[in-house]
Amino acid sequence: MSVPSRMSDGKITVPSLLHRKSLSPQDSTKITCLTAYDYPTARLLDEAGVEVLLVGDSLGMVMLGHETTLPVTVDEMLHHTRAVRKGTRRALVVADMPFGSYHAEISESVRNAVRFVKEAGAEAVKVEGGERRLELIARLTESEIPVMGHVGLTPQSLHAMGGFKVQGKTPDAAEQLVRDARAVEAAGVRDCFGGNSARACGPDYPRTAHSDDWHRRRSGMRRTDSGNQ
Repeated sequence: MSVPSRMSDGKITVPSLLHRKSLSPQDSTKITCLTAYDYPTARLLDEAGVEVLLVGDSLGMVMLGHETTLPVTVDEMLHHTRAVRKGTRRALVVADMPFGSYHAEISESVRNAVRFVKEAGAEAVKVEGGERRLELIARLTESEIPVMGHVGLTPQSLHAMGGFKVQGKTPDAAEQLVRDARAVEAAGVRDCFGGNSARACGPDYPRTAHSDDWHRRRSGMRRTDSGNQ
């Protein structure tokens, strides 16, 4: 199994990504991030030069046949993260923390995150939510675990949102998205995924004072199947 490789440098790390994101538009290069759920997909994407591989809890819907991501367990995520890690040499591997794994006591949430690093080989974890996750993000970064944030359409908040609905459609909601992104960044998040914000899904995104800056800093992501992540 092999594909033409565009790898020209070494292992992708959190500091190397931060450096690339800090460059001016003239000097910067695009950073690619795709989801992977298994060894062969991870190997193909890694050999193709993809910089970041997310083991998303969307595997519950894509691989396990669930209607939502909510039933996915820590053990299932660990299993798939291990498989992706084995297929990866260069890319940064990020593991989604599933619903319920970081919603109780902070100490328990940190222990769960440590398992992804220690047992599965993840190099960062992703958690959903903005301002309400500040204490958790701070504790994780204090524990030397890099964090990717996820604001906007957060699938684990499906029932609270009333379904998979585009977020940020009004000026107030758009401002809240920006506040969430800035808050998690200040707490220590190293990258932020804006899940299905209005600007990502349609042309009528309400422009705000800080929206352009946030959209320059956020990550877009696609699953390796036909859906959007």
